[in-house]
Amino acid sequence: MYMGIDIGTSAVKAAVIDASGSVVDQASSPLNVSRPHPLWSEQDPAEWWSATNSAVSDLRLPVRKAVRAIGLSGQMHGATLLDKHHRALRPAILWNDGRSARQCLDLERAVPDMTQITGNRAMPGFTAPKLLWVRLHEPEIFAQTAMVLLPKDYVRLRMTGEAASDMSDSAGTLWLNVAQRRWSDAMLSATGLGISHMPRLFEGNEITGELRAELAEAWGMQKVPVVGGGGDNAAGAIGVGVVRPGDAFLSLGTSGVLFLANDGYRPNPAGGVHTFCHAVPKHWHQMSVILSAASCVDWAARLCGLAGASALFDAAEARNCPTAGEIFLPYLSGERTPHNDPNAQGVLFGLTQESSTACVAQAVLEGVAFAFRDGMDALLASGAKIESISVIGGGARSAYWGKILSSVLRRPLTYRDSGAVGPAYGAARLARMGAEKASIEEVCTPPPILHVAEPAERLVDLYSQKFRRYRSVYQNLKGIFSETPP
Repeated sequence: MYMGIDIGTSAVKAAVIDASGSVVDQASSPLNVSRPHPLWSEQDPAEWWSATNSAVSDLRLPVRKAVRAIGLSGQMHGATLLDKHHRALRPAILWNDGRSARQCLDLERAVPDMTQITGNRAMPGFTAPKLLWVRLHEPEIFAQTAMVLLPKDYVRLRMTGEAASDMSDSAGTLWLNVAQRRWSDAMLSATGLGISHMPRLFEGNEITGELRAELAEAWGMQKVPVVGGGGDNAAGAIGVGVVRPGDAFLSLGTSGVLFLANDGYRPNPAGGVHTFCHAVPKHWHQMSVILSAASCVDWAARLCGLAGASALFDAAEARNCPTAGEIFLPYLSGERTPHNDPNAQGVLFGLTQESSTACVAQAVLEGVAFAFRDGMDALLASGAKIESISVIGGGARSAYWGKILSSVLRRPLTYRDSGAVGPAYGAARLARMGAEKASIEEVCTPPPILHVAEPAERLVDLYSQKFRRYRSVYQNLKGIFSETPP
């Protein structure tokens, strides 16, 4: 059996699969996000480690004993600053933190050919601008920084004692030469760092170390190897077999991602499209990213006094029709694709005396779908060809949301077995590849289809009209967002 551990934003998830790819057991442990100031988003790395121990310990002991290798996945871009003793110097600055917008401009001026090196524009969510912010605002912390790790790689360090990372996660730092799959001296120098501050690089299916003896004993496991793994999106793609050109997936996690696999490096930073390494050798990918997806559902459920996400889905489905005029901008944490606007804010627009909880629920589901449409259009504008789209993430559990999404995107969406397990499942597959030396073709097969969400003909034209209104709401409010006082 093979274990995948995903260091998410809202929880750490552990999943174990057998040689056939079936999920044998899974568990999770929740995490909290700290937002001490506007635009800030942080987590204590110690909480990742505590939640990892909790999630693994909740797996059945006989299952843990049968595990032959572990793969890691996790939220991307998080800046985890360690001193020379590998102690965290401050809370990690997360992917949805927007404080470093000014530093993004500084970085682009400092390295004029940055987009050629990294394949991406500088965005506040990426890791490198965060270090420029720390250097300016917390110089004493920056001076003590001996190493910068991504969230899953901090957990790897605690598991194995090895400072290592994989290509897909590292591509999101803005320190990687994405075409050559190596650290860029120019990008590191621009943030006052060097190669010595970086972990060693591996492909996602390569072994990076093995479980420390004392930890293996505590977990009731053998000293099994730990492979490179991948950033959450790349690992999710491995899980649903999205490795061939034209294959795509839509992720309904805390954030939202439309991920497109490529067999070559094809950067196009215009429109906020990301180009990163995939989690397997000689593969790359493009993706559009919205910063709030399923997290909008949780937020709206709290706002409306509902018991949780399931209750919000139920409220919208009971209504079972598009909103009359309500529009939701899902920019609760700013936005990346296509706006690259950390100042963008969530908006409920078009409310009337008749607007009910069910109307708000419907508007939120539609608003996230419209944000995905924005991202898909940015991908298509780059010349990308999308042949098929699978759906993963916690939001994949709602068939009703799938009907909305497919109608807004005007494409069928394929829901697959294990899709809701997400990146942890892909990380377990990478562990199997590393332990068995198995090929991409052997392991990265699409899981069985559960159902396909088809666009509803009566909704396609209606949502196309609403989408134009959705876009105009953002354009009319954009200037106001940037004027909002801190």
